[in-house]
Amino acid sequence: MKIAIPSSGQELSSPFELRFGRAKWFIVIDDDSGRWKAYSNETNLQAAQGAGIQSAQRLADLNVHAVIAANVGPKAFKTLKAADIEIYLGKAQTVEEALRLYHEGRLEEAKDANVESHW
Repeated sequence: MKIAIPSSGQELSSPFELRFGRAKWFIVIDDDSGRWKAYSNETNLQAAQGAGIQSAQRLADLNVHAVIAANVGPKAFKTLKAADIEIYLGKAQTVEEALRLYHEGRLEEAKDANVESHW
């Protein structure tokens, strides 16, 4: 299973990014093998609109099964759900901590967006 986590850096020790669609990077972890890779999301950093949708679509194209995020807007939420990607909400200091919280069952599965568009 692949899990994507928004990050401001390219390492597991990088800070966990609070904004999903405008995260600078996504760290995608293969939970079965433990391997991971950083994917740039810089094209969406300054997008006037649609950053969440484009980010969600990119993760769907990478065959991600779950996303760990602090905040997900309504358009991103809808796009992720349409791609059958689970969304877990929580906050952490690092990508590694967010993954640990997920494994410990301490993150809540999102039933809806938790922020408005362009927060």
